[in-house]
Amino acid sequence: MSIPEAVIGNDEVLVLDFGAQYAQLIARRVRETRVYSEIVAHDISAAELAERAPAAIILSGGPKSVHVDGAPGVDPGIFDLGIPMLGICYGAQLMARDLGGEVNSSGRSEYGRTELTVHDPGDEGGAASELFADLPATQTVWMSHFDAIVSPPEGFVATASSPGAPVAAMENAARSMWAVQYHPEVAHTPHGQRIIERFVHSLAGCGHRWTMANFIDEAAAAVTAQVGDGRAICGLSGGVDSAVAAALVHRAIGDQLTCVFVDNGLMREGEGEQVVETFRRHQGMELIHAKAGERFLERLAGVIDPEAKRKAIGELFIRVFEEARGGVVDARFLVQGTLYPDVIESGSATAATIKSHHNVGGLPDDLDFDLVEPLRSLFKDEVRELGRELGLPDEIVWRQPFPGPGLGVRIVGEVTPERVSLVRAADAIVREELRIAGLEREIWQAFAVLLGDVNSVGVMGDERTYGSPIIVRAVTSEDAMTADWARIPAEVLDRISGRIIAEVPGINRVAYDITSKPPATIEWE
Repeated sequence: MSIPEAVIGNDEVLVLDFGAQYAQLIARRVRETRVYSEIVAHDISAAELAERAPAAIILSGGPKSVHVDGAPGVDPGIFDLGIPMLGICYGAQLMARDLGGEVNSSGRSEYGRTELTVHDPGDEGGAASELFADLPATQTVWMSHFDAIVSPPEGFVATASSPGAPVAAMENAARSMWAVQYHPEVAHTPHGQRIIERFVHSLAGCGHRWTMANFIDEAAAAVTAQVGDGRAICGLSGGVDSAVAAALVHRAIGDQLTCVFVDNGLMREGEGEQVVETFRRHQGMELIHAKAGERFLERLAGVIDPEAKRKAIGELFIRVFEEARGGVVDARFLVQGTLYPDVIESGSATAATIKSHHNVGGLPDDLDFDLVEPLRSLFKDEVRELGRELGLPDEIVWRQPFPGPGLGVRIVGEVTPERVSLVRAADAIVREELRIAGLEREIWQAFAVLLGDVNSVGVMGDERTYGSPIIVRAVTSEDAMTADWARIPAEVLDRISGRIIAEVPGINRVAYDITSKPPATIEWE
């Protein structure tokens, strides 16, 4: 489902993706300024951009050198469109090279925190740089480059430098072009968000129209137009995404929506009861509670491969939906809580497939529904904000992310009833102890993983044991595109470990995963 034009007007910023690790984060930062942003392929034509007429364009970073064969480029015509443009890292170098500047190895690559010195052209009688207005003359930025802009193109002026980048920033205000060698989108650049705000609002002239309050009415109208007088069903998974999608669609079409909660036997402890309570009793929605745990466990018997698990679970979800539709007259629409990171990670024009999500990449080919995906362009925190606007309770809105395949992808190896019970019990302990410690809101996602096919030797009660290990995974993040492992205090980890070993039979070892994303994903499978 596309974003309604009434919500964004002409205030749309497109991010041209050159394979950057942080391309999604750039779009997210722009949205924080209350301007809609979307990622598009770097090879979009100038004609397509002119037709779409965004308010501004951002050229993202990228892992390649602009000099190597096969390095991604752009249609040179985009530089003549007159659309305000900001180049970041690789995007800055590409702008410099294509417009006649010089990009070479400076002899000193820069990675990580670097000191930037701003050179205001106003000091030499020229116009002051609006991009750096009111910012410190010396500031810390996050660099990641080998090549550097040595000489800016004709008409451009260098506005900043660093020890390894003679032209760490440049601009040609007359052509509405600005560029920075560093990454303003990351938290390690303290003044980076102000740079993005200044570009989006002061230089590109965007307003502040991208809010969830503005989004609701227009998105609901789009759902109404798509569904018409038909009926829809929504598969509730217990997570915030499907819950918010259901609430939004219910606002749009009311009793034409029936929610189907498939209890697949792979939910967290107490989650099924809470879903039924919230939607059937408090939200007043028609809810079918399909108890299908045994079917899912039978379907997963002998399945080891993570992708096979996801697709098996996704396909059975759809089959259960189809069966539930038998009691819903003419229900041909299926509502799903697909988010923007799901779309990116499941494969797009700008990203390789990392893993299939059952609500994006795991659907069967013979799907007998038309999909309604009202959250497809939103990041997770935007979904939470939308949920609050729709009046959902905090216990739903602030629920930690949970994968569609549930605990099935938190068991490494075959999924069995016994293993599900073990990982569910351990997971409940992890979340309870973090809540008691007051860390629940600080952590994006925390859970337990069972290494089902791995055993380790231990000693309990003076006897040798041979049990399964539990991996505790906890990360901090803003949108799940990148994540860092959470620095949980040692005493909290100690309580978690002690309780799991004491209370969960067959577990004799607990480890803590200290891997960030990238290189790892948040989930183990």
